[in-house]
Amino acid sequence: MTYALPPLNALRAFEAAARHLSFKLAAHELHVTPAAVGQQVKALEARLGVQLFERLHKQLILTPAGQAYLPGISEGFRHIADATAQLKPAGAVLLQLGVHGGFDLRRLDLAAFRSAHAEIGLRVLQPAGLHELVEGKVDLLIARGVSHHPGYRCDRIHQGSGLGDWLIASEGTADCPEIVSFRAWLRTLPADNPLANRRPRLVGGVGS
Repeated sequence: MTYALPPLNALRAFEAAARHLSFKLAAHELHVTPAAVGQQVKALEARLGVQLFERLHKQLILTPAGQAYLPGISEGFRHIADATAQLKPAGAVLLQLGVHGGFDLRRLDLAAFRSAHAEIGLRVLQPAGLHELVEGKVDLLIARGVSHHPGYRCDRIHQGSGLGDWLIASEGTADCPEIVSFRAWLRTLPADNPLANRRPRLVGGVGS
């Protein structure tokens, strides 16, 4: 059976904006810009041929079509989230890694990490930011340009100037075996590996 589905990112943008009645708050949740949320919703409306929001001055209101659409979309996401939560990755210890939306996961060679560390069940949440780390939704975070955060250890992933990518963990758990193993894994990845144009290389950072 083939499902006739709109793009998932557009549905996520609509669902978040409808819950918050705000493109700005939806953007914060999804780690994108308000303009990106607005564009996704506009594209969804064009695809469906219906208007989902009334865009008033400093106010966002669901149209009758939007009100009718929201419950089914929210329920669908809940079912997906529940089904995902019930899956247990292989490994005795679960490590939940958050990654910012602009990071190319191919740089991490996660399949090789899982093969080398069968004792660790690695789950990845992308996009993710400090909000997810602080709330405990992830144990470890790859963030862009976060070189220091009170109560957290920050290690730069690769050499260079500018904002850069940083590996961030709570100071209370930064030395847990599974986090130490992942930090060590980053150190072993060669920067010039031909299978990835830019493999990460962890360098000294705050708290190291």
